[in-house]
Amino acid sequence: MTDGISAQDLHEAGAVLAAESARFASFGWMRGTSGNLSVVLSREPLRLAVTASGHDKGELTPADVVLVDGQGAAVQGGKPSAEAELHARVAALTGAGAVVHVHTVASVTMGHRQPGGIPFRDVEMLKGVGQPAHGVEVVLPVIANSQDMKELGDRLEEARNPLMPAVVVAGHGLYVWGADPRQARHHTEVVEWLLELELARR
Repeated sequence: MTDGISAQDLHEAGAVLAAESARFASFGWMRGTSGNLSVVLSREPLRLAVTASGHDKGELTPADVVLVDGQGAAVQGGKPSAEAELHARVAALTGAGAVVHVHTVASVTMGHRQPGGIPFRDVEMLKGVGQPAHGVEVVLPVIANSQDMKELGDRLEEARNPLMPAVVVAGHGLYVWGADPRQARHHTEVVEWLLELELARR
């Protein structure tokens, strides 16, 4: 047991992340070994289960997960995703219980086209991220990419819109979060749908 988290806890989290990864991979959003997912297992201290680095996300097993601390460093298991530090930062910043990172064509394309942010309004699907379908403009932030996760986290913190549980990293992909893996999945699917709509409109 590590920080009150048992091997069974980590295995169960791994099974959830493997199932979620397979779903996203089936959509073509986690091609090759790209993308990563996490779920918070404790708050004090902050500990997350994060998908392991270098694995095909359509073929993960419950063992393909790493326990990391609040800085994204491995506490138990193998090598976590290079972006584990950002997952931990998002969880600490937003209070999210799960974080999704996918590489979609729509997010990368729209991030390039609208680096100042992508506004949405008068679309029924906005209800899927807890916003009114009409009368309110909701902006999805876009931030510049960086290989330095602290720098990327600072950009995310500065740009974050409390009305939108997501951010586009230009030239990279989409980060989305929710209270648990199921809500994070729903948010991801809704935000990606909105991005695909904007891409089709243009």
